[in-house]
Amino acid sequence: MAKVSQFSRGNSGQSGKLIVFEGVEGCGKTTQLLRLRDWLTESGWVQFLREQIQAEPVMVTREPGGTNLGLELRRLLLERGKETTIQERAELLLYAADRTQHVEELLKPNLLKGVVILCDRFTDSTIAYQGYGRGLNQSLISQLNNIATNGLESDLTVWLDLDVEIGLARKRKQGEITLMEEADLAFHHRVQQGFTELAKAHPQRIVKIDANQNQELIAEQIQKIVNERLTQWYNP
Repeated sequence: MAKVSQFSRGNSGQSGKLIVFEGVEGCGKTTQLLRLRDWLTESGWVQFLREQIQAEPVMVTREPGGTNLGLELRRLLLERGKETTIQERAELLLYAADRTQHVEELLKPNLLKGVVILCDRFTDSTIAYQGYGRGLNQSLISQLNNIATNGLESDLTVWLDLDVEIGLARKRKQGEITLMEEADLAFHHRVQQGFTELAKAHPQRIVKIDANQNQELIAEQIQKIVNERLTQWYNP
């Protein structure tokens, strides 16, 4: 691949790119995100990008929990066994606080350096979980997302579309149940509906992947999509 003379500019003026993984519980987001990170190295993209910015060009992060403050908020939001029940609007505000810190401390500074960031969940999760799942006001959520991100959007969102029952069964088998996964089945179906509606509304940004397939096929499809996008963005 030939070097590029100038990086493409993203939707908020950043030089790097934000690739987000979304989906219901147990859809395989984290697994596929890490597989993509490894593939970026094996395929030569990491070396190519490193030559452009003279720094480590790929970063992995998550929401909630991508910063030190976020780790504390993640414990409050997701750990089981707490005596205090978090009210739904308070939950929404805590996720917004986590995102604000994440964007300002980690995402924007690294995007400005030219880093490609792989992020486990972002704004679409708030719309799906707190909007569709909890039934909170969508206009309020949109306002909070805009405040928290200061206009930052993903350059690509990979939505791993999996049947809710299959995903929850996976999580229970793994023994990794969080407070969110303890919600009733109807809640998770509403969350899935949220992701479905978001994908319809934002087809250029959100790419649907059938997560009912085996991991290898899923990984290959993601790699193909990301390779095409990287080629468009950086014109190697």
